[in-house]
Amino acid sequence: MSGKQSSGNPAPGEGQTAADAGNHVKPDDDGSPTRAPEAPRPTRLYWRRWLIVLLFSAYSLCNSYQWIQYGIINNIFAKFYGVDESTIDWLSMIYMLTYIPFIFPVTWLLDRKGLRVIALVATAFNCAGTWIKVASVRPNLFAVTLLGQFSSSFAQVFILGMPSRIASVWFGSREVSSACSIGVFGNQLGIAIGFLVPPILVPDGDDMDELAHRIRIMFYITAGVATVLFILVILFFQERPELPPTQAQATARSIPPEDYSYVASIRRLLRNGPFILLIVTYGLNVGCFYAVSTLLNRMILEHYPGEEVNAGKIGLTIVVAGMVGSLICGLWLDWTKTYKQTTLAVYFMSLVGMVVYAATLNLGRLWVVFITAGALGFFMTGYLPLGFEFAVELTYPESEGTSSGLLNCSAQVFGILFTICQRKIMEAYGTLAGNIFLCVFLLIGTVLTGFIKSDLRRQNANLSAKALAAGQKPEQDYGATALIPPPADPPAPTMINKPFPLPQTNLLKS
Repeated sequence: MSGKQSSGNPAPGEGQTAADAGNHVKPDDDGSPTRAPEAPRPTRLYWRRWLIVLLFSAYSLCNSYQWIQYGIINNIFAKFYGVDESTIDWLSMIYMLTYIPFIFPVTWLLDRKGLRVIALVATAFNCAGTWIKVASVRPNLFAVTLLGQFSSSFAQVFILGMPSRIASVWFGSREVSSACSIGVFGNQLGIAIGFLVPPILVPDGDDMDELAHRIRIMFYITAGVATVLFILVILFFQERPELPPTQAQATARSIPPEDYSYVASIRRLLRNGPFILLIVTYGLNVGCFYAVSTLLNRMILEHYPGEEVNAGKIGLTIVVAGMVGSLICGLWLDWTKTYKQTTLAVYFMSLVGMVVYAATLNLGRLWVVFITAGALGFFMTGYLPLGFEFAVELTYPESEGTSSGLLNCSAQVFGILFTICQRKIMEAYGTLAGNIFLCVFLLIGTVLTGFIKSDLRRQNANLSAKALAAGQKPEQDYGATALIPPPADPPAPTMINKPFPLPQTNLLKS
């Protein structure tokens, strides 16, 4: 079984053949590597790809659950540990803060060592963090619980940018966006469980021994799940399939290691104008989501005192609606390949959802908040896989781990800034002013998204390979590609002097 598309560079040079090493790779005008035309390589889809993406989703779920488990009941943890609520907020924001300095070493490690090593490190640190937190259930051990949360947040650096990489390495052209959505789905489901379960397992109360007992139960459950997942990754997580799923992935595999430079890759990405715009707009959107999630308990309790459980359910509604949105958007992209149009539409609807949520939060009717929060989550959380896949298209053949890492780094920076600023605005002027603050930045992001040029390089590479396999050559014709049969006696290709610009053929523009 063969596919037509995927993307990215698994660890360069892995699995090369002598023939691969002999193929010439020349830089294109913008410095990105291109390849000479050559016969299509064998491709195949393996059933194990579903096991890999589901296992990844499971340990991503376990990690993202821990991000929000403190914040959704921050008043209870503040009482238990004897600290103020803003200090508890940092147990969520440490996930964002840790990501920023470590993302570049981790993406370098991903390019050098591959998916399996990254998965093992991620689950190991995630498991260690959960057991450290089990040992922290005493009012004078806040520093220990902070250490455990730091370990889990460090594991997140090895997780957050992986969906697009796994999708490209394992899945075919008509599955890649859906597979990326499944990878993001696990992260979202973990956040949803993090909103729902802690308020149920740890209800508010003044008996500190009872609180300690309930917190300990919650931490033991998390540690048990993390340990099982660590063992499953050791046993079953595979680096990559024997044969690539697509021609684009086959091309990426064949790039010799001496032709790849991580620093040069970063430089090329930072010179890619459309990708830079996407970094900013992605950060604005996801940063707003992080701020809303971190401060949701405070927003709800200000207008609906004593409703900690319903605050968790509202958070659950946001994320579950977003999970549905993510899957729908992934299927839509696989079907239509309309990356720019879909991203812009979902971004605009995120702005509309935020405006409606902000305007209705103080009406005194919880059922209205559930509806508006669900609409907000459908689009705002549904945007996550769109950003990943659009980035892969704009940056092919660069590593997906690097492009996703830069997107997530932007999201963490904006997430920290928005959370701190919105909390200060809410304390001074109320929740409405804080939410209007986020609406302004979503409006800016929507406008900037409209200026992103849709240069679908991965799609172009796959269509060029398909045309080559059919004995035709791509020729640009007023922005489209006319497939013209070759002459009767075509000249032998000179690979050194005339490299075939697979990633640059403008087959798809929108």
